[in-house]
Amino acid sequence: MKIRVGLGSCGMAAGGNKVMECIQQELRSRNLDIPVEPTGCIGLCFFEPLVDVIDGDDVYTYGNVTPEMIPKIIESHVIGKKPLDEFIVSTSFEPYPMLKSQVRIALKNCGRINPEDIDDYIKNGGYEALKKVLTSMTPEEVIEEIKISGLRGRGGAGFPTWFKWDAARKASGDIKYVVCNADEGDPGAFMDRSILEGDPHAVLEGMTIAAYAIGAKEGYIYVRAEYPLAIKRLEIAIEQARNRNLLGNNILNTNFSFDIKLKKGAGAFVCGEETALIASIEGERGMPRLKPPFPAQSGLWGRPTNINNVETYANVPWIITNGGKAFASLGTEKSKGTKVFALAGKIKRGGLVEVPMGMSLREVIYNIGGGIKDDKAFKAVQMGGPSGGCIPADLIDTPVDYESITKTGAIMGSGGMIVMDETTCMVDIARFFLEFTCKESCGKCTYCRVGTRRMLEILDRICNGEGRDGDLELLEELAVSVKDGSLCGLGQTAPNPVLTTLRYFKDEYIAHIRDKKCPAKQCKALITYSILPEKCTGCGLCARKCPTKAITGERLKPHVIDQSKCTKCGTCMNVCRFGAVNVE
Repeated sequence: MKIRVGLGSCGMAAGGNKVMECIQQELRSRNLDIPVEPTGCIGLCFFEPLVDVIDGDDVYTYGNVTPEMIPKIIESHVIGKKPLDEFIVSTSFEPYPMLKSQVRIALKNCGRINPEDIDDYIKNGGYEALKKVLTSMTPEEVIEEIKISGLRGRGGAGFPTWFKWDAARKASGDIKYVVCNADEGDPGAFMDRSILEGDPHAVLEGMTIAAYAIGAKEGYIYVRAEYPLAIKRLEIAIEQARNRNLLGNNILNTNFSFDIKLKKGAGAFVCGEETALIASIEGERGMPRLKPPFPAQSGLWGRPTNINNVETYANVPWIITNGGKAFASLGTEKSKGTKVFALAGKIKRGGLVEVPMGMSLREVIYNIGGGIKDDKAFKAVQMGGPSGGCIPADLIDTPVDYESITKTGAIMGSGGMIVMDETTCMVDIARFFLEFTCKESCGKCTYCRVGTRRMLEILDRICNGEGRDGDLELLEELAVSVKDGSLCGLGQTAPNPVLTTLRYFKDEYIAHIRDKKCPAKQCKALITYSILPEKCTGCGLCARKCPTKAITGERLKPHVIDQSKCTKCGTCMNVCRFGAVNVE
């Protein structure tokens, strides 16, 4: 028997470390010699902390575990062999519904192995792909297998992986580099972080195979410093791989040598762009460079360089082991394989999922994500983060693949999927994402530096009830100019949230400007809180909770709100048990 505790970032934030300590303490007090190991995120983030009790081939997963539950689980399940059904959320023989529709390739080990133990990775087929490549395949055969698979870059652009590898291999020069882009910065996105925390060796193995294919001897993982757990586990994995002769000189007693270094990024969003990332590794300010030349010809320190993101590399070992055709059998004609998504926002089951390309948004949001929180109406989903766009409810049957998502005006991006309900103001959402990209602009391009600022000023004005005639036309004109005049992907895609919300939710913009109303009742400058006298019982709870003492009234008599003091925080509405607070 063995016990596993979910100690990805989500598990730790929910109290996983305390649960781990309680399990170890309880086992010691009972003199039980049972191993307790950490594992990464299996994707059921809303159930964290998660604890697995593993008995032979059977895995029982307990959800929302508290320290108080530990003695009961140990007594009944570990000692008495009687699982506590009331706490179990998933088992190996009856997985939780969110897991049933998934096909896990990049995430196949996440939440199922100890990410800090190379032996656990090897027991599950780890480094077999590397052995196969080094002992029985030429670099050209490796690239051909990736070509057959149809794997496209999972970082956002969806560029064919094999083409990048082939270009780097054919580029002249004795010194070449392999770089992993782990600079995941989209709000609401945590795909790469979870893979690095839950299965770091898969990324190392994928990078090493890529290095063999292009002829590189040195690699870098560019990971943001805000991911301390990912960095810790990568450092452990790299050291373990070196000790096992899976990194370093003459790997597996062949004449192939390759090693990996970590570069901690300072968190600049623009460094997700490959040329800005290269500049940062070189010690320069993270700013994009003109292309061509592309990194495959002249990248890191002017040498041929292949850059892919974490998820792309994590797919490579599976493809080599199972064959490119097996991967290509999943997905659609032009978008092969699976894609990892981070479900966030107004959704019941927030977490991480991996599904075949081509599955509809409806299936992902409702069948896997469980639908909208509090059963409110679905309004839109933001795909592609700040560089993406909002897809409205009437396009919910759109297949999730590169071509179909692009047609909506959004982009696949790295895999963030932020779900919005009827209470979301689409003008404010556009403002939020534009504010992010405006702050993250490196400032190199005038259109990006100044254009996004002018667009943000217009959106601020509209949300503050100061919108005027001509604002929407000016917004669109500026958006097109910023897209056309920016050097890198940040500026070229920054207007997408504005353009898609204008395209699908123009009536909300008009309501803000013409009627001075926010239909979603979210923009503070355009809403008013009042108390309905016919419903108010005079209990006084709202008055006691109001932070500005704006509510007054006699006990058991209707209360009133002093509009000059009201900050529109919504506390009164949240605490009222009688539905007496109205907002309009």
